[in-house]
Amino acid sequence: MFMTTAASPVEILRQTFGAAAQEHVTLAPYTSARIGGPADVLLTVKSADQLADAMRLIWEHDLPHYVLGGGSNVLVSDKGFRGVVVLNRAKEIRFETGDQPRVWCESGVVISNLAKRCASKGLGGLEWSATIPGTVGGAVYGNAGAFGGDMTHNLISAELLTKNGRETFTLEQFGYGYRASVLKRHDVDGIVLSALLKLKNSTVTEASVKIEQFSERRKATQPPGASMGSMFKNPAGDHAGRLIEAAGLKGTRVGAAEISRMHGNFFINHGETKAEDVRALIALVQKTVFEKFGIELELEVELIGNW
Repeated sequence: MFMTTAASPVEILRQTFGAAAQEHVTLAPYTSARIGGPADVLLTVKSADQLADAMRLIWEHDLPHYVLGGGSNVLVSDKGFRGVVVLNRAKEIRFETGDQPRVWCESGVVISNLAKRCASKGLGGLEWSATIPGTVGGAVYGNAGAFGGDMTHNLISAELLTKNGRETFTLEQFGYGYRASVLKRHDVDGIVLSALLKLKNSTVTEASVKIEQFSERRKATQPPGASMGSMFKNPAGDHAGRLIEAAGLKGTRVGAAEISRMHGNFFINHGETKAEDVRALIALVQKTVFEKFGIELELEVELIGNW
């Protein structure tokens, strides 16, 4: 009698995706903070159809998974991720011009690049996103925003993959709140495949000047260097950065991780930073701000992997 062994996750994925499924890949280079240990399997997909095929396989075999786009707003643990990380590189874009211009794009498109492409065609409306490092999928998932704009103002609909198949969700169905959606709240279990966004007719000069102004404001107020983006959500009527500064924590370091001296809501990686060092800073900030002001700061960054 012969014993049969179940196929490993990488073997399951390689039957469909070949060498695009790699084992024991360090995730740090795929994150904006340049922090994080290895994934058991890293699968790179290059289209929305591939992303859908990958997720169906992952769900069918009940594999632990995480979909990674631009790698901002995440902190990956030093131990990495036990399961499959799907690296979303689905980047097709289609423009619709006319009186009500729109753009359809796959979820792996980097949203700052999309804003600049729109501007180059004299299309506005997305200028606010030109300094955001994440993908369209991440922006739809988390209702990303900056400079008074957010996905609430642009999203028409998005195609999701759910356990029921491919479904189109309207703006209303996303239940958007401040940096929140039905996806981020886990009210709906789905993956963003593509999005249809509304734009407005502008000129190349007007849209480009707006982007330049936002970029200058970003440089003047937010620190350079490797970071996760804003660490905490702003509490109602206040700013996390102000509270952290008022608590006297700017410049505090644990290992090579530092609370920025320029903006308290940014934690900078100065080199070989460990995720645990960042976690220690997070805990220190939450404890100190609560003790001094009675406010519980809520993470905007997602903690990924085994802690």
